[in-house]
Amino acid sequence: MESVEEVCYVSAVIQQKKMATVVTKRRSRAHGTTRIEEVARIAGVSAITVSRALNRPDKVAEKTRQAIWRAVEKTGYIPNQLAGSLASNRSRTIGVIIPTIVNSIFADKVQGMTDLLAAKGFQLLLANSGYSLEVEAELVTAFVAQRPSGLVITGVTHAPRTRSLLQRAQIPVVETWSIGPEPIDMLVGFSNEAAAYAMVRHLGEAGYRRIALVSAPVEDNDRAASRVEGYRRAVRELGLADDRRLEREASFSLRNGAAALSNLLAEHDGIDAVFFANDILAAGGLLECQRRGIRVPEDLGIAGFDDVDLAAETVPGLTTVRIPRYEIGARAAAMIMERVAGREPAQKIVDLGFEIVSRGSTRTRPKPQPRPARRRVAA
Repeated sequence: MESVEEVCYVSAVIQQKKMATVVTKRRSRAHGTTRIEEVARIAGVSAITVSRALNRPDKVAEKTRQAIWRAVEKTGYIPNQLAGSLASNRSRTIGVIIPTIVNSIFADKVQGMTDLLAAKGFQLLLANSGYSLEVEAELVTAFVAQRPSGLVITGVTHAPRTRSLLQRAQIPVVETWSIGPEPIDMLVGFSNEAAAYAMVRHLGEAGYRRIALVSAPVEDNDRAASRVEGYRRAVRELGLADDRRLEREASFSLRNGAAALSNLLAEHDGIDAVFFANDILAAGGLLECQRRGIRVPEDLGIAGFDDVDLAAETVPGLTTVRIPRYEIGARAAAMIMERVAGREPAQKIVDLGFEIVSRGSTRTRPKPQPRPARRRVAA
């Protein structure tokens, strides 16, 4: 026989579910929420298949999945796995999507968020997109279904359905690591184009005349693409060799940095500096120079980007672009907390800037020679 406590508990749960159903129905009417059955009808599949495509896309055929996505975009359907929750219908979690867990720069960003949010009783849910806009779209859908209190994503380039979904989801969204005029909601980062431009100008002013570039793959990566544009702009303005054959793409690793440098030196004579758009790639280039007996910076200048801890420990120390990784995370978290508290951040677009850090891997800028004093001629 059930105890009084058990009966009371079950009754409370039933009443809670009834109240949640009422809240959900009211919100559905107020916001015109589309039912999953409508999506299924338009896509020509069952509601179960729609649910599977949204939660386990790898279990659904590509053709069917695309039909479902088109129906989702057409109807504005937003899956909600917390429809039974009460009051705010929001969890005390913040979703964070980063492009990789290999590159330590994103660890600093996550730490910046964690330090601020933990003190306020919020938790992070972390996901890795693998630099794929398609994977990012699926992750955003999964996060939105969990009704987080906010979402932090990387970059300003996203699949159309990602942008559409986030604009409808009515949750705070912060894009990071870039700067642009039209964010989905809020934006905190720096100009990758301006940072790369500044580094190449720094190299040119130090006397380097044939500067090569090793960047991350630019496909689906607005940060890498912007750094390439900054490099090209600086090369043109400095009147240096504007030769696309001096550009290489490489995924972030020591081995790939070494391989990219080897390839450049094998195919082109006269390269006197290489700008690696990531410190890990640059460290790989430095190691390759040591193996080959190439003197840095006397024979070849090496520059990086990010100023990770390794950059100050290489021999010679790595000239690089310092970006405020921790501050980006902390500011993104603060902006979301402002929204959660019902306030608007003072700025919706925050540019935290960057800094050129000059170390031993590049020559110093030549000091201007004093002009000889003019000799006065006696009248």
